[in-house]
Amino acid sequence: MTSLTYLDQVGAAPVWHHFQQIARIPHPSGHEQALCQYIKDVADTNGLRWQQDDVGNLVVYKPATAGFASGPTTVLQSHVDMVPEKNQDSSHNFLTDSLQLQIQGEWLTATDTTLGADNGIGVAAMLALLDSKDIDHGPLEALFTVTEETTMAGALGLDPSLLNGTVLLNLDTEEDGALYVGCAGGVNIEARHQCAMEPAPEHYHWFDLQVSGLRGGHSGLDIHLQGGNAISVLVRVLKALQPLALRISECQGGVLDNAIPRDASALVGFPVEQAEAAQQVIDDVYASLQRELNAVDPDLCLAFNTATAPATVFAVTDQTLWLNALHSCHHGVKRYSDHFAGVVETSNNLAILSMKDGQIAVNCFTRSLVDSATLELADNITGLFRMTGAEVQQVGLFPGWQPNPDSDVLKRFIGVHQRLYDKEPTVRIVHAALECGILGAVKPGLDMISFGPQIEGAHTPGERVRIKSVDRFWTFLKAAIGSLT
Repeated sequence: MTSLTYLDQVGAAPVWHHFQQIARIPHPSGHEQALCQYIKDVADTNGLRWQQDDVGNLVVYKPATAGFASGPTTVLQSHVDMVPEKNQDSSHNFLTDSLQLQIQGEWLTATDTTLGADNGIGVAAMLALLDSKDIDHGPLEALFTVTEETTMAGALGLDPSLLNGTVLLNLDTEEDGALYVGCAGGVNIEARHQCAMEPAPEHYHWFDLQVSGLRGGHSGLDIHLQGGNAISVLVRVLKALQPLALRISECQGGVLDNAIPRDASALVGFPVEQAEAAQQVIDDVYASLQRELNAVDPDLCLAFNTATAPATVFAVTDQTLWLNALHSCHHGVKRYSDHFAGVVETSNNLAILSMKDGQIAVNCFTRSLVDSATLELADNITGLFRMTGAEVQQVGLFPGWQPNPDSDVLKRFIGVHQRLYDKEPTVRIVHAALECGILGAVKPGLDMISFGPQIEGAHTPGERVRIKSVDRFWTFLKAAIGSLT
């Protein structure tokens, strides 16, 4: 394993310097204050003015270098929060602990946790530009947004008076050599219900049913891979077990609305005489799932271990109703785009399930490139859960970013990439939720492009960034802003 000092010797060393500092500062969504203070300290050290709005977004202003003042004011934008996902056996505390970085071959990763390259590399590159004394550029406005990974509250609540730029460069996409010109919008669906509970029946054998080993992934970037959803898998098993007088005391699965669930579990019971039959049902469903998911999730595991009897269980009527609703809830790709080959248009992530002490909570994240399609699928899912009697609300609706084929910035950047690497970049649309759609609505008229280094496994403990791709990203970023004159 290579020492981290290697990062001080590569072309993007200024970026890696700040990224390593960022990794030492806890910054999950909703807890970005310490990282924002670090950004302010960098600005103060360089004598740069900064402003912060009421929701926490931070803008640092850097004047043009000599001879470039006539260029357009360029907004550089990244979000400062990260997704706090970790392996089940990790003791990492995202509110207090530094990330433990490690180099594995050509990749940088973190031990048992998300890396925060999404969007920490973008933040680090912006800080490196603020530090720079030898990079030519026009007037810069470095916009650091908050809570992107959970509610988009930063972008949605941005004070537009903080920005004067006409060009926006979002540094939050994850494919080396690609320029992104559009993204999906989305909305969160939250269903809540209080169910009847009753004493656990006697003469039952109780088990802890665990679903694990799924790779999960980003619910926008990875939804097209058709991997397993741990909640959907768990519900499928429970549905198959219902004829054996199944009783459920609790269920849980998923952590974040924008991460495909990797793990789920349930505390369940059967009459003692049905325990052996239950094991056979689980084995049969497991075999079916292995056949279906082997190519995408070969490590799927179903564990069935004896547990202590609970005090209460969900009433049979509620249990049946909710298993049917969860089993019917769409997860995955709903439709591919008719206009952009191979691009997901509309999807839903069945993201979080909690059933405990009579309280049921379900969260979904619906996305689409077409805003009306976002609302249509969200309304379908909302109606499904309302049939259970639940209170359901749609929150955090944000628009998509429609591509602009006449973008002057796109044309310039294609030329820059051709000059640097002797080939044109790939021009793409991403199903993930970039902030560009929101920022374009808050500040109309922005000419926007998004790009970044090669990041894989975002929103999972397997997240990693290819080190050489950060060098290329940094080289391209410097040349790109220099071309805007």
